[in-house]
Amino acid sequence: MAKQDELVFLPLGGVGEIGMNLALYGYGPSEHRQWIMVDCGVTFPGPDLPGVDLVLPDIRFLANERKNLKAIIITHAHEDHYGALADLWPGLNVPVYASAFTSGLLEAKRNFEKATIGEVPVTPFKAGDRINVGPFSIEGVAVNHSIPEPMSLMIRTPAGNVIHTGDWKIDHEPSLGPLTDETRFRQLGDEGVLALMCDSTNALRDGVSPSEKDVSESLRKIIEDAEGRVAITTFSSNVGRIRTVAEAAEAAGREVLLLGSSLKRVVDVARDIGLMEGVKPFISEEEYGYIPRDKVVVILTGSQGEARAALAKLSRDEMRNVAFAAGDIVVFSSRPIPGNEKAIQDIKNGLVEQGVHIITDTEALVHVSGHPRRNELQRMYEWTRPKIVVPVHGEATHLTAHKELAEQSGIAVVPRVRNGDILRLAPGPVEVIGEAPHGRIYKDGALIGDFDEMGIGERKKLSYVGHVAVNVVLDARYDIVGDPDLVSIGLPVYDDEGEEMEDTLFDAAISAIESIPRARRKDIDMVQEAVRRAIRAAANQTWGKKPLVTAFVTKV
Repeated sequence: MAKQDELVFLPLGGVGEIGMNLALYGYGPSEHRQWIMVDCGVTFPGPDLPGVDLVLPDIRFLANERKNLKAIIITHAHEDHYGALADLWPGLNVPVYASAFTSGLLEAKRNFEKATIGEVPVTPFKAGDRINVGPFSIEGVAVNHSIPEPMSLMIRTPAGNVIHTGDWKIDHEPSLGPLTDETRFRQLGDEGVLALMCDSTNALRDGVSPSEKDVSESLRKIIEDAEGRVAITTFSSNVGRIRTVAEAAEAAGREVLLLGSSLKRVVDVARDIGLMEGVKPFISEEEYGYIPRDKVVVILTGSQGEARAALAKLSRDEMRNVAFAAGDIVVFSSRPIPGNEKAIQDIKNGLVEQGVHIITDTEALVHVSGHPRRNELQRMYEWTRPKIVVPVHGEATHLTAHKELAEQSGIAVVPRVRNGDILRLAPGPVEVIGEAPHGRIYKDGALIGDFDEMGIGERKKLSYVGHVAVNVVLDARYDIVGDPDLVSIGLPVYDDEGEEMEDTLFDAAISAIESIPRARRKDIDMVQEAVRRAIRAAANQTWGKKPLVTAFVTKV
């Protein structure tokens, strides 16, 4: 290792927030480091981003480093780890390594959204495989999580070895493998681990996660005991749970219906790689109404309150061939992602109004997280014996709790890192040595851009105060020709005196022009601005809010 060569870690997403995970590892002198990227995820917009479809990490840092980026490795196929890949890869055009399941989902999503995303060539990479790119040697290590084929990464460099855990947990009886490979992690610990970059999602929760087997048995009992239909909503990527529910339904003499396009895509990919062997075919929506209520189970999307998902539509009784009846059961085999609580509650209320019985993880063991609790984190420390632990994948509260746990567990160095921090791992003191450009960009329809480029700020204003467009025509003498055209969108119909709001704004536009001496009306831009200001002022006087106003003044 040359004296000036450094090993650095740079997260551009997922450290200081839940979701949008993207990590860079760099090796070499600062002027021309070589990089690898681990994961390339999205997060989902809230109501503060009207119209936005996805939120992606800002990778402008890589604009100058593109020639030095050697590879992208995807740890698993959850959207917060791979969802931005198809949109960001064309600007990078480097080799991508991922599992067969991840590659299959990427291709299925491309076929589904072919108008907006292109093809990403993927080289197969799974637990146990090794690849060499630049100064990095990367080994996949099997872990258990709530999706097929997840893996941690052992990243070997001349400056030391780093384990990037990705998402993981310890479950000795999962419904779908693999097991977290304790033996291999212990061997890696024996080899020597400089740094452990570790999942913090459940760092606030004590103990050990329940097993997926316990969840399976609970769901099986609910299905067996139910007198009517049973519908189970879960994350579409949780193939193990989908398989468990299908097997329980078959054992109880029930048929299974899948609802939701993302769920069907995942199951198709799982079938292609042999993960659904032995599970009998699912019924169609057209068959649903002909099957007795006590002979059917529905597995469907919508556990997070998504307005267009199958469960939301059923809560509003908007599906043509499928409906619930009083006495049916809906099981939320999931936990609300922070921020989704209101939307989920609205769906529950709609179902309760139909007489449907709701079961969540507060009433029964119907869900378990795919992330390690505190005792599991401590076991990972014991297996790998790292010199450094870097908490990742979490908001500030999760990262801080993880940092405190690692320090209490005897880890000597636990640096504080957030998105954009360039953390030097070796040689010399472990510290943040710089900050890289970082942030968020937005996918809106077929376009991607930053907050201003996508017009999100103006759109937010529109959602609060509406818009008024007015067109005024002036003749050769700069007198008003006819009546101005005025259209308002999103404003109250009447003002505080019962007059039509558009009439009030119309009068304001006329008065603004008539108050300008004819000789000064030659300045069309000034007239337009006067009209705009007058309409905003009139609206504010009667309504208390200032709408966005677009004024056109045309001379004929």
